[in-house]
Amino acid sequence: MEALENLINDLKAGKRKAQAVLYKKYAPGLLGLCMRYGKSKAEAEDVMQEGFLKIFEKIGGLQKASSLEPWMKRIMVNTAINAYHKNLKHYYHQDIEEVQLSDSEDMGFEYMGGISPDLVLKSVQELPEGYKMVLNMYVFDGFSHKEIAEELSISINTSKTQLLKARRKLKEKFNKA
Repeated sequence: MEALENLINDLKAGKRKAQAVLYKKYAPGLLGLCMRYGKSKAEAEDVMQEGFLKIFEKIGGLQKASSLEPWMKRIMVNTAINAYHKNLKHYYHQDIEEVQLSDSEDMGFEYMGGISPDLVLKSVQELPEGYKMVLNMYVFDGFSHKEIAEELSISINTSKTQLLKARRKLKEKFNKA
């Protein structure tokens, strides 16, 4: 813990070596997070680079060394959301009308034994942009539908619908695998 606090103090002092150490330690995991949001590895790498710049800029506001990792993840998620908004005009975007969910509709993911993590990541990346954003934010990053609606400027019902449709598409794909 002391080493982490020393690293953060060096980061706050703007030391390049500390930035390199932080990047080397956390980049692989944060790239995985960014890849869930991006269309390609190159896009995810761009988001991650931008996210690290924000981390280095805002490190002075970090209060506790123990909260470094969740704080960095939140910055990466927000950077990915900002990239989505910036590139929205380039993505095919379709408003989804409210749908009725049956009581039997399973909103949770079932155990998907035998499906490789690479197939899961590839399948998530291939989802339509709206589906992918909502799925990542809700399932992987713990946002509520209200928070998603606010971040993406959509209605709560659209968030729920896009999550439902994303899960159906993934389930369909995995049933074929």
